[in-house]
Amino acid sequence: MFKVTGLDKLTKELDDAQRALAEIDGDIGNVSLDPHDPASIERAIVSMEQMIDAKVGRYAKNAIVGPMIDQMKEQYRAAILQKAAAARLSEGE
Repeated sequence: MFKVTGLDKLTKELDDAQRALAEIDGDIGNVSLDPHDPASIERAIVSMEQMIDAKVGRYAKNAIVGPMIDQMKEQYRAAILQKAAAARLSEGE
């Protein structure tokens, strides 16, 4: 017979992950920016990261949620940069 250990930690991490996913379900927030002002774009990115941290930052050390938070931030950062570039292009037409 053998003993399985670590299930309590895994159960807690899964419970925390479920709570974190519930926190970010729906609208995280809105940011505004001037697509011609790099400082404004960077402020929008920082603001978005702060919104994510406010919702799920307490779970950042969770092995499941931590990487998900980093990935969300990167995806939103890329989306903000893409929207700013698209806005600049559309104004140039």
